[in-house]
Amino acid sequence: MSEPTLDNCENEPIHIPGSIQSHGFLIAVDEAFTIRYCSENIRFFLDISAPDLLGKKLSEIDIFDQKSNEQLFSLINLADNQNGSGQQHFRQTFNDRHFNVVVNFHHKHYTFDFEPADGGLEQDIQTLIGRSLSEILSDSNLNRLLNNAASQIKKIIEYDRVMVYKFHDDGHGEVVAEAKIDEIESWMGLHYPASDIPKQARELYKINLVRLIADVHSTPAALVTDGKAVPLDLTHSTLRAVSPIHIQYLKNMGVASSFSVSIMDHGKLWGLIACHNYTPRFINFRERESAKLVGQVLSSAISFREQEEDQHHAVGHRQAVETITRYLLRNIAVEDALINQDYNLKDVLDCKGAAFYFENTLHVTGDVPDEEFIYKLIKWLDEKTYADGYYMSPRLSEDFDLAKHHRLNASGLLACRMGKDLNEYMLWFRPEVKSTVKWAGKPEKIQQVNEKGILHISPRNSFQEWSEQVELTSLAWKKHELDAALSLRDEVNYAISRKATELRIINEKLREAYAELDTFSYTISHDLKNPLATIRSYAQLIKRGLMDTEKNISMAERIEKGTEKMQAMIDEVLAYSKAGQARLETKAINMQRLLEELRHDLLVSANNPNLKIEIKESPEIYGDEMMILQVFSNLMGNAVKYSKKSVPSLVSVTGIKSDNEVVYAIEDNGIGIPKDQHTSIFELFARATASNEFEGSGVGLSIVKRILEKHNGNIWLDSQPGRGSVFFVSFKRYDSLHQLN
Repeated sequence: MSEPTLDNCENEPIHIPGSIQSHGFLIAVDEAFTIRYCSENIRFFLDISAPDLLGKKLSEIDIFDQKSNEQLFSLINLADNQNGSGQQHFRQTFNDRHFNVVVNFHHKHYTFDFEPADGGLEQDIQTLIGRSLSEILSDSNLNRLLNNAASQIKKIIEYDRVMVYKFHDDGHGEVVAEAKIDEIESWMGLHYPASDIPKQARELYKINLVRLIADVHSTPAALVTDGKAVPLDLTHSTLRAVSPIHIQYLKNMGVASSFSVSIMDHGKLWGLIACHNYTPRFINFRERESAKLVGQVLSSAISFREQEEDQHHAVGHRQAVETITRYLLRNIAVEDALINQDYNLKDVLDCKGAAFYFENTLHVTGDVPDEEFIYKLIKWLDEKTYADGYYMSPRLSEDFDLAKHHRLNASGLLACRMGKDLNEYMLWFRPEVKSTVKWAGKPEKIQQVNEKGILHISPRNSFQEWSEQVELTSLAWKKHELDAALSLRDEVNYAISRKATELRIINEKLREAYAELDTFSYTISHDLKNPLATIRSYAQLIKRGLMDTEKNISMAERIEKGTEKMQAMIDEVLAYSKAGQARLETKAINMQRLLEELRHDLLVSANNPNLKIEIKESPEIYGDEMMILQVFSNLMGNAVKYSKKSVPSLVSVTGIKSDNEVVYAIEDNGIGIPKDQHTSIFELFARATASNEFEGSGVGLSIVKRILEKHNGNIWLDSQPGRGSVFFVSFKRYDSLHQLN
């Protein structure tokens, strides 16, 4: 293997080191149980040469007794099912030495790690673990919980130093808890750069929850293969050799043995329980599993405590969002609800200032940068890849250089885009918070050449504390703050959509009102003009005094009839207007009773001995009874009127009920209506050409249509001149209709 360099540190294939730690030995077989890999040091344990084993079947070598063989193949079956997700082991004795055999299956190979079974702990591990877990879980304060966990782990494994090491978002770590022997200095609060534990190492810590380096000064044992095989993937091997870079790192610190337990939080590597000993120290498989159990319990406790803390903050944010939402429900502009209330956009998150860019106008509250900067920032946000619809950073200047000049109010930014295709935003700004970070030595790797001319890596010149002043950085944004911002964005978008819908409804009502106004204007200018002209003419004749008394009386009578006609037309217009404005009082209507009463009244008022009115099926409908009466009174009255000259005069009313609606047909054998007038007759004061010899104002069908529109119904007809007419009216079934508007 080549000497470690600074360039290959991040890309080092640490999962295929080609060797193992020498305190144990390894055999790997393929799916046919043929030995393909073996560690060179097997001869020190079994007096067998590694090359002699290659190519042989596992069953051909006599190293397992019958009981161990049975255990081995039982664990192989388990490994098949888990595919590397878990480690299984059994005990085996070779040459009076006890070993734990750990079985894994990964990338079509079964790997057997043989480790000494004897551990370095003399105490009752189970009892100690039970007490440790009880003490760890007894404290609800997160800081005390972490320090207690470090103390309990130190009791279990008896290392010189045990630290709880937390990873920050950028990958660098911080010692947040520590337990140590008195003779060594404290590293509590020190920070370590992300390069100390590079990304590929952090990924392995998520897979291998415990990791032991027993002796940094030991020489790794190489893996022997037939020369054609690819390097063996040791991701799941407990004996996997250590990166030379990391070995040098530990040596530079004076550490002889290292042990770590991963702390997980919802699949994410939260941190490590990092343990150092200044003399070599081996911990057997059973003892490591006990420590792993502590780590898993600690992981759950940390996750619960942090979730509890986040929920506490989230409650406050939800209340803030609800307050803003109540403002949005009022009949005020969205920007007023967010900016100009006692509780505004700035108060939703912990910040000093906020801005709302909406409909090309900027609205601000609190301490924010100048408008020119914010407009440039918004343009930059528009050009930025915006897959999730938000931007969040406590170090805005790292991405947007102009922010360096606005450190006092814009070192941190959380921005939410209002819509995918809109350049509208809610912005929250945080000021710079200067801080001092204590590093364990200067955070840089240095290449050095020793007295033999060999290059090695020194993570630091020394591990003495080195302080760094952090600038252009705000308080970090938390996930619950982002959740609150996104929640508010949804509420604002909903309010904008609702107000847009309300505006469309108002515009539609205005359109209808303008249409009615046009109709009224036409009525006043056209239909009322004729009777007015007649009244005026007769009044002028009377005024001249040229007529005798009898003629004056006749003209006065004509004036009276004209005014009565005008009054009737005005009443009809008012009736039409009221039909559109009246509030519905809906209920189930007994149509059989309503139609029979109408039939009786029409037979009396028509005074036509040839008239026959037949009421057939009459299913119930749901609506306003007075308005429904008006609909059928108009339609049946028209049928009676326009069939008056037919002998006999026939009118029938039939209702048909389907799954979703009730349809009534009112049929007559009257004069009929030309097809080109089937639509226009529903307009105000419109009448069919053949109906001029019959009295009428042309308003009745307009009122019927308007009433049906209010009932979510419809009206249409089938008619031909001289063959009568059938008017159809439809109503939604009352049991499928949720609400009438």
